[in-house]
This record gives sequence, C-alpha cells and structure tokens, in this order.
Amino acid sequence: MKQSSRILFKTLTLLAAFLCLIIVTSPQAQSLSAETLKQIQSAVKPDRYTRAAMNAVSNNDIRKLTLNRKVLDSLDHHFAHRIKTAGVTNQKSSGRCWLFTSLNVLRPKVVEKYHLKDFEFSENYLFFWDQLEKSNLFLEGIIKTRAKKIDDREVEWLFKNAIGDGGVWNMMVALAEKYGMVPKEAMSESYNSDNTRMMSRLIRRKLREDGLVLREMSRQGKKPADLRKKKVQMLSDIYRILLISLGEPPQKFTWRYEDKDGNLSPRKEYTPLSFYKEFVQINLHDYVMMMNDPSKKYYQLYEIEYDRNLFDSPNWTFVNLPIDELKQFAQKSILADEPMYFSCDVGKQLNTDKGYLATGMYDYSTLFGVPFGMDKRQRILSFDSGSTHGMALMGVDTSASGAPTKWLLENSWGPEKGYKGYLTMTDRWFGEYMFRLVAHKRFVSAKVLKVLEQKPIKLPPWDPMF
Repeated sequence: MKQSSRILFKTLTLLAAFLCLIIVTSPQAQSLSAETLKQIQSAVKPDRYTRAAMNAVSNNDIRKLTLNRKVLDSLDHHFAHRIKTAGVTNQKSSGRCWLFTSLNVLRPKVVEKYHLKDFEFSENYLFFWDQLEKSNLFLEGIIKTRAKKIDDREVEWLFKNAIGDGGVWNMMVALAEKYGMVPKEAMSESYNSDNTRMMSRLIRRKLREDGLVLREMSRQGKKPADLRKKKVQMLSDIYRILLISLGEPPQKFTWRYEDKDGNLSPRKEYTPLSFYKEFVQINLHDYVMMMNDPSKKYYQLYEIEYDRNLFDSPNWTFVNLPIDELKQFAQKSILADEPMYFSCDVGKQLNTDKGYLATGMYDYSTLFGVPFGMDKRQRILSFDSGSTHGMALMGVDTSASGAPTKWLLENSWGPEKGYKGYLTMTDRWFGEYMFRLVAHKRFVSAKVLKVLEQKPIKLPPWDPMF
C-alpha cells in the first residue's frame, strides 16, 4: 500500500512538473510593450531607401508610384476575335452591374437580328421588380427564422443584408420570365436608379423595422398566416417607395425601331412579356453557371442560400471548375460570336485610365519592400478577394499556337471609363481574379453537363463567394 502511494506521489509530481514546463515554455499572448516595440522598430532600418520611399509615398498616390510601365507598355487593345455590339451602357452610381451585364449578353442578338444601329433594354424596369422581390424574400426569411434568437447567425445575416442592388445572372433570368422586358424608351433611368444609395438605405431601414414587427407578432403568438397578411401591407410601403423613386413600370407600351438602313418599323403595342418573347427568343435555362473557386472541390455542384431575388426561384447554382477548363469554354463561345456573363474582382491590378487588367500592373512589394504572396485560394478564404463586378466577355486574342493571351470585357461604366468603355484583360489576370462565368451549354463539355445532375451542396449566405 505504501509502495503504491509512493508511485502515485511520484507520478503526480512528474505530471505537475510537466505542466509547469508547458506553462513556462508556451508562447504567451502579449501586448505591444516597450520592449516589443523596440524590437519591431529595430527591424526596420531608416536607411536612405526607406527615407526616400517615405518622402515619396507620404506625398503621393501609391498606385501612381507603383505603376509598372513594363507591364503597361506590353499591352494593346487589338483582338483577333471580337463580338460586335452597339454602344456602351452606364450603370452610374449603382451596383446593378449584374443586370447591365446580363442584358448586354442578350443585346447583340437583338441588334443583329433586327439590324439595329443601337439598342438597350430597360435596366430600370427589371430593377424595380428586383427590389420588390428582394424585399419579399427578406420578409419571408424573417418569417422562416421567427423562432430563432435575434443573434442567431442566419437572423443576424438577414438584418445586415436586408436588401441591396447587387445580383447575379440567375436573378435576371427569374425576373425576365416573370415580368418580361421592355426597351429603354419604355422605362428610362431615373435619378434614383442611376444613384441607388439613398433609396436602398431607406428601403433597408424600413425592412428592418418591418422584420422586428414580424418577430414581435410571432412572439405574441400570431400564426404565419397573420404574419404574411401583415407582410403584404409592408410590401405596399416598399412598392410606394419604389414607385416614387424609379417611376411606374409599364403594363403596356407602344414601340417602334429604326434599323441601320433608316427603315422604320410599324408601331406596335406590347406587354413586357410579349416584348420579351418576341425580341429575345432564347431559352435562358440553356446557359450553364460556372465558378472557379480553388478553395472548394472541383466538378461539384453548389448553391448559395438566399443568392436569388424571387422567393420561389432557385438560388445561384454553379459548377466549380478548374480555370483552364473555363477558358476553353469561353474561347469556344467567343469564336461562335456568343458573349458571356463574366464576374471578377475588378479592383485588383486595374488601370482605369488605359483600360487594362494585368497582374503586376502595380508593384507594391518593390516600393514597400514587403512581400504580398497569397494565391487565389488564400485570398478567397481570407476575404481578400471575391467577385465584385460583372461584365460581358466579348473578345479573345490568341498566340500563334491558338492559346489565349488576352480577353476583352464590355463594361457598364460608360464610354469615358477604360478604353472606350471596354477593359482588356490578360490571360494570367483571368486566371487569378475571374470567379463566375455563364456560357451556353453547347460550348460546355458533357462531363460538366453531367455535374448539373448532382444534388447541389448548399452553402450559407455568408460564404466568401456570396
């Protein structure tokens, strides 16, 4: 018994010593003490270069100081294969790039079919219904999560993201099939469609207020039917704000057009749906939505919850693919004169003045003497990079071997931005900062079409790719 006690005592003593060793040798969290600051400061030598860089950078625009002229001078805006279109659109101070881009993908077909000099769909018309539908989606989300605590992650996300003017291709498809389309002349832009910030702020504020009301009604024991009856009243207020801010969407309109030869078509009365069916004549479900996200498994179907505008329409559902495969589909599409919806992290390495997107355009590492080394996967996971802007992919230039060297994007920032409204993107930039591509299924491989038969993995709305 005494021997067992001695063994137990020795064991406990050794264990205590081991724990003390761990505590003593483990790195401890620390504040920026005087000693730590001294260590940091001593690592940065105030040499002649550092002082010169400090004088230059503290008095100038960092982007101008880091502009890599070798990269800039190696580019041009000539393309062997370019899809013809008419005019450059302008989303102005709004986040409606997705809507402009989606309609710009369809626009060349209308221009070619009817031999038009210029043509543009009304973005304001679809935007009106987009905002009303998103308001309904938010309120339905509040009703769905009514029993959850206010600090639940989904509830918190809903209130933070009550409504916005951004979107993706599938939202345009849902709107077109339900509400049709109209030409720009039938519902022109308003000040608040061109400048959405204040209107969006007020709608968000009202929706958040309404969301709290619905949650309180539920707490008091009201049934979902009562909540949805109240929801209709709430949406009437949103409709009123939209009507006053954007104008009234037409139910019927009379329209005619002039072709390139000056021939004038007869006047004809349309509804938005009849106009859409007559002038578009495309099955929008024949387009495949694809993504390049190296942080997720390839050849897998995904969807992102709440990444839609209509309550009863599908979420953004996409096939995740290697970048080289996406480039193959894109090149085939352009050679067949089929433009594509394309979205990317446009702010990275963008030279707006010259209209170029090229890796190495700005050499921050050399100026600061600090490496910036994350790859695409790391940038996604750390929220340093994501899809921020949509444009229409309209052209490709190739080497003697036929490999793509650069690509042409039709932007929606007006003809004054970039190169006559377009951006030229190097093939390497495409690989690093492109995220979403929508192409017709006839340019996509059978292997990818087979992936569409999978049950999609549902991602939460706070996923980096939302």
